Amino acid sequence: MRVDGPLPVTEGFVLEPDELRWRFSRSPGPGGQGVNTTDSRAELIWRPDASPAVARLSPALQERLHARLAGALVDGALVVAASEYRAQLRNRQAARERLVRQLRQALAAPAPRRRRTATTRGSVERRLKAKQLRSQVKARRGGRGADWS
Repeated sequence: MRVDGPLPVTEGFVLEPDELRWRFSRSPGPGGQGVNTTDSRAELIWRPDASPAVARLSPALQERLHARLAGALVDGALVVAASEYRAQLRNRQAARERLVRQLRQALAAPAPRRRRTATTRGSVERRLKAKQLRSQVKARRGGRGADWS
């Protein structure tokens, strides 16, 4: 996966490179002797309000995206960090993958509501049988002659 080209989220939703901002810092994770000299931690910053890609979405999708990302925004920006790899390039790829995953989840249609159904006779019988067995197990734990007073 390229780290400098367009970022395809869905077929009709592609983030251009100029919409994405990168910030690098020293990673607290693995890195050997170079951990103190290499800025391998990568943060990918994207602002949905200033994004032309969001403006091209339908109003319903825009509303869904804003509603689902509201809790993850920091000062109006979505920040995704990656620091689990030693190489900055690999952390940049991981950050891009995380951003795509998060945006796809935010854009996904809600699951259909479950239709309530009555419990089956077999499930009721299994539950009662399990309760009966559990009751017998507990009854066998009795004090058998010991004085517990």
